[in-house]
Amino acid sequence: MQSELIRWYIHNKRKLPFRDIRDPYKIWISEIMLQQTTVQAVIPYYLHFIEVFPDIKTLAKASLDDVYKCWEGLGYYRRAKHIYETAQIIHIKYHDTFPDDYNTILSLKGIGPYTAGAICSFAFNQSYGAIDGNALRVLSRVYRISDNIALNKTVNTIRNLANQLIVGYDSSSFNQGLMDLANAICKPLNPLCKECPLNKVCKAYHYHEEKVLPINIKKIKKTETSYITGYITYQNKIMLIKNKSGLLENMYGLLQYEAESPYTFIEYFYNEYHADLTVNAFIKDFKHIFTHRTWYMHVYHFTLNKDIPALFSSYDTLTIPTAHKKILDYINKT
Repeated sequence: MQSELIRWYIHNKRKLPFRDIRDPYKIWISEIMLQQTTVQAVIPYYLHFIEVFPDIKTLAKASLDDVYKCWEGLGYYRRAKHIYETAQIIHIKYHDTFPDDYNTILSLKGIGPYTAGAICSFAFNQSYGAIDGNALRVLSRVYRISDNIALNKTVNTIRNLANQLIVGYDSSSFNQGLMDLANAICKPLNPLCKECPLNKVCKAYHYHEEKVLPINIKKIKKTETSYITGYITYQNKIMLIKNKSGLLENMYGLLQYEAESPYTFIEYFYNEYHADLTVNAFIKDFKHIFTHRTWYMHVYHFTLNKDIPALFSSYDTLTIPTAHKKILDYINKT
């Protein structure tokens, strides 16, 4: 299996800007960006990020706002914060040299077993599997593993299997081969098994279970929240608040309350900011879906009766979350 996969990969691998490099810093950045984001969406962000922050030292000495601005639109901003914090740790503790020990890498902020394995494999050619959803799908089919891959114990079993398979082989080509095979042939639905270089050893194919496996049943609790969202202006300025913690930490956005009406919003606002608002108009309803929660935002235009902090004449240099940026874009177009 290993030789067939590596041979197929060498002849069919995708041309990507973060492929065929050994720089652990660039590999790390690309792998964090690729979490929950498609390859095509990541490429321009990766190229721009590396241009602005070409190494760990440059990244560590930047400001978090600069990092967020570079990340704007990519989503899941906690990834950017973890990258920034980890860069500072590597800058101070490891003198700008990315560690090459799996457990040390795993201890860094925002790095889990998959990313640690990918860095060790791609940068240092160590025998660690990079087990993401793609690798889980391929290996569960090849070995006809019927356990639920959404469970940690199943993931650990397959990761241990991959670590054993890699020994004595080119781990980087093996791991990236799993990814490209999953992308091109071993697809989630309707896999192209007749074209697969592993079809002779694939147990799921042999038993006609390639459309059944893997078993991937996630238990997800989604939270729905309804907000009155305020487009608050004073003269030519707009109010944007910096989130202190939580989902959109350190990003600037529109003020919103879980309020029953715009008039309740005005009461909440006065209690917090000691300033009066006037509601001018309902703008539009917006919906934004995060991984485990959904926001329903009922947007109203309010005007302030006086100048207060958090008013901006321009927000071009601020990092605005996608949920609120689409509101601002809509308002600017109308």
